[in-house]
Amino acid sequence: MRVLLSTWGSRGDVEPLAGLAARLLELGAEVRVCAPADEEFVELLARIGVPLVPLGPTVHSVVTGARPPGAAFRLAPELVAARYETLTAAAEGCDVLLATGLMPAGARSVAEKLGIRYVFACFHTVGLPSRHRRPPSRPGTPSPAEETDNKVLWEQDAQRVNALYGEAENTHRAAIGLPPVENVRDHVFTERPWLAADPTLVPWQDLTDLDVVTTGPWILPDERPLPDELETFLKAGEPPVYVGFGSMALHTSPDLARTATEAIRAQGRRVLLARGWANLAAIDDRDDCLVVGEVNHQALFGRVAAVVHHGGAGTTTTAALAGAPQLVVPQIVDQPYWAAGVAELGIGTAHDGPTPTYDSLSAALTVVLAPETRARARAVAGTIRTDGTTVAAKMLLDPVSGERRPTRA
Repeated sequence: MRVLLSTWGSRGDVEPLAGLAARLLELGAEVRVCAPADEEFVELLARIGVPLVPLGPTVHSVVTGARPPGAAFRLAPELVAARYETLTAAAEGCDVLLATGLMPAGARSVAEKLGIRYVFACFHTVGLPSRHRRPPSRPGTPSPAEETDNKVLWEQDAQRVNALYGEAENTHRAAIGLPPVENVRDHVFTERPWLAADPTLVPWQDLTDLDVVTTGPWILPDERPLPDELETFLKAGEPPVYVGFGSMALHTSPDLARTATEAIRAQGRRVLLARGWANLAAIDDRDDCLVVGEVNHQALFGRVAAVVHHGGAGTTTTAALAGAPQLVVPQIVDQPYWAAGVAELGIGTAHDGPTPTYDSLSAALTVVLAPETRARARAVAGTIRTDGTTVAAKMLLDPVSGERRPTRA
């Protein structure tokens, strides 16, 4: 059986697909992955023996480049066009197309034209319509009045998606002989989206009106050893506090490395900075701080005092599985949701807003580094699912099982 997996987004969107692809390969499937051709994503997929089929612009060029007004209105149709062109060729001979990442408009239409099965998957419920909560707030848009009905707000959310993707989607559909769609968001999501997340971290009940199929998170096992320099640092003293913001450029926090380092040192802790796309760097040459590049988080997070991060789905899940207390400084989209969930579970705390100060980080670190927070994080770690890729792979390979709701063993 041939499976096409597609995404456009940060590492948190690409690595789960790599995990699913690896499991599909083990079960005997042929797998293709379409994703942005950032160097780290190419290397990530090469680790499991799957070549990356480039899709759209690199994420690094979008995230770290200038953001002129209206940038989203230029990126959206560009991604739609890229999906029609790339997925149409890549899906040739495939039996199923699974799409995730940034609003994958176009993917379902390609599957429809080719007559193959389509699955939409997500890693959280933030963008899924619900009568019980409001849509996520959008940068640059005014907050709606409290008395505004949730149904009205979700209708407005659908209109916003149509404004971004509708013209491009329907232009390309017409070009391949398909009728227009009125609601791009609902067309992309389908009535039965797959949720690749842990139910402890993402209790989905009442968070969406759609008939969600849950699989558990898609985790790519990482057997890479930690770099020698990092091993030496870890063994040289007490567990450090890790600070990393992955694919976030942190334009609004240019002094984050200094702020975090000084706040952590004030707690009597050593510092481990992950360079990331924000290009975090040491503020001096003291030996209580080390800067690292991309490393094995699965091997690292169980050996740190706490994880300070942006609240991406992958980082949150990896830290939770490792039993590491978390301080989440959310930046965009679903990250405030993950921050709130971490705080509610008691496995860490959520920073108020995207721009930390010495005082705000110091107060949050006091909570995160408390013994009761670590005890709670370790207790929750034992509940995190690790079978998500197996569940999802079997549903992809068996269309009948894909119509049944999986249950946890």
